[in-house]
Amino acid sequence: MKYVLPLLMIFLCSRLGAQTGGVAVYKDPRIDLLLKKQSEVNNLSTRNSSKRRTAPGYRLLVISTNNKAEAIAARTKIYANFPELKPYMWHQAPYFKVKVGNFTSRQDAQAYQKRLGGFFPGGVFIMNDIVEVNPDNTESED
Repeated sequence: MKYVLPLLMIFLCSRLGAQTGGVAVYKDPRIDLLLKKQSEVNNLSTRNSSKRRTAPGYRLLVISTNNKAEAIAARTKIYANFPELKPYMWHQAPYFKVKVGNFTSRQDAQAYQKRLGGFFPGGVFIMNDIVEVNPDNTESED
């Protein structure tokens, strides 16, 4: 009896070997299309993209507040009234800041500063910044 239990244990353990076989993965082919599209969007939106270039320039600071709703409202007001300008909003604790535009000359920034002053009575300030420059626009100016 003393030998039966160990033999039974060895027999049972030998039957519990690892499974042999593979794993089949089924996926929707649309996932690959989505991944490819997301990769293209990421390439276009990065600052180091060949279609985007940066240069020193100016942006207009339209609001700096600790109320996120006010910052979103300011950005929406810019989208509605000045669709040609690109607003930038970010959180720099504890403030939400909204800057506008990609101006390479101070005169262009000053012209928009006067126009935006009516929409933002708290003041619109010209800030030195690194701005996005579209290579297509600079080639046509040369």
